[in-house]
Amino acid sequence: MDDFLTVFTTSQELSIQQILCGLVSSFVLSSVFAVVYRWSFRGLSYSRSFVHTLVLGGMITCMVIMAIGNNLARGLGILGTLAIIRFRTQIRDPRDMIFLFSCLGVGIACGAGVFGVAIVGTITLSAVMLLLHWSPFASRREYEGLLRFMLPVDAASENEVKEVLRRCCSAFQLIAMREAVQGNMIEHSYQVRLLDPSYQADLIEGLREIKAVAEPSLLMQRTTVEL
Repeated sequence: MDDFLTVFTTSQELSIQQILCGLVSSFVLSSVFAVVYRWSFRGLSYSRSFVHTLVLGGMITCMVIMAIGNNLARGLGILGTLAIIRFRTQIRDPRDMIFLFSCLGVGIACGAGVFGVAIVGTITLSAVMLLLHWSPFASRREYEGLLRFMLPVDAASENEVKEVLRRCCSAFQLIAMREAVQGNMIEHSYQVRLLDPSYQADLIEGLREIKAVAEPSLLMQRTTVEL
């Protein structure tokens, strides 16, 4: 019974050096995640306050963990306090949420005094984040684009056009046709996936060699779809 009550009444006393060590460690390691986030950010609305949140979130979490210690009563009290607080700021990008969660994890590790976990975890996760940022992993639109060209109404060159598409593209699909030049021409729009980005010029040159084809153009979609 006494051991059970001890859980509610005692907590580990930390020295000033231990507190400073935990807070400084969480600051440094959270700053590493903040720098990685800044390097790998690809969106349109960069938020300086979110970067500050990453650093401060890790430090605050560290402070909370050190305040709880091994005292169950304090843990329940802090849990109830945090349940009252409503954070209404929306995190639109799941990747931003992962960075924030990583900083909170660093704060928990530093507050609990397991600095080895915090340091190794930060180095490993930062390396993986940068690797995913620089590599084409999970990208499906890297070589996709919108191809447009015009053919005369009575032209019989579609087979030649498809032959050029088969030579330069791994896949292609006709998505639209409409009249142009007062009904004398038909504009074709194809969704294409190139075999290699170097085939952009080959595709356009191949279409220009077909006499019936007019005004071929290719718009690659990576910069407009995946940011």
